Amino acid sequence: MKKAVLFDMDGILLDSEAWYMKGTVALMRSYGYTGPVENIYSVIGTTTDGAFEILHELLDHKISMEQLIQDNDQYFLTEHPLDCRTIMFKGVPEELKRLKNHGLILACCSSSPLQVILESLDAMGIRDNFTFIESGDNVPQAKPAPDIYLLAMQTLKLKPEECIVYEDSAAGIKAGKQAGCMVIAREDRRFHQDQSHADLIVKNIQSMADTVLKEEYQ
Repeated sequence: MKKAVLFDMDGILLDSEAWYMKGTVALMRSYGYTGPVENIYSVIGTTTDGAFEILHELLDHKISMEQLIQDNDQYFLTEHPLDCRTIMFKGVPEELKRLKNHGLILACCSSSPLQVILESLDAMGIRDNFTFIESGDNVPQAKPAPDIYLLAMQTLKLKPEECIVYEDSAAGIKAGKQAGCMVIAREDRRFHQDQSHADLIVKNIQSMADTVLKEEYQ
């Protein structure tokens, strides 16, 4: 019997990865990076620190880490601030409530910094739906390691077979599988993420909720 859905946030509750990838590619090109854009997409699913490490490496350390962080903050926080409610995926508030009304426990397990997670959930008006909220920054190893999902299950006193993980990135899918959970992926072919290891790929949160609420899982 499934008792909980463990959600990623970026690319799952809101289309923030499209916003972030557009800006990150623009910044990398401004630094003179001419390599494949797929290399930049490899930051998806990682923590903020992990993403900076990858970008720093792609630039052959020619741009200092301090400059990279400063320019990133200038671009995303000052020049192109994120409007979470505008890019929230259609049906998210309604489907979260539907899952809760059927007795499912909901958790948000994201690689973003905790303050960003909380502010984003508040901006979308959906924070109260989640019993457990945590950041990959606060566990020993970030995705693709399973630590954040293991912590969620430990805190909520749940077994892997009682949980469904809802993810989009290759790192997140691997984390969910390594935690022993069934993983449902939201289909997204824009950023070359390998979703083949998910148990099921769906179009949107409505399809995911329909699957979770099927009689076979109750």
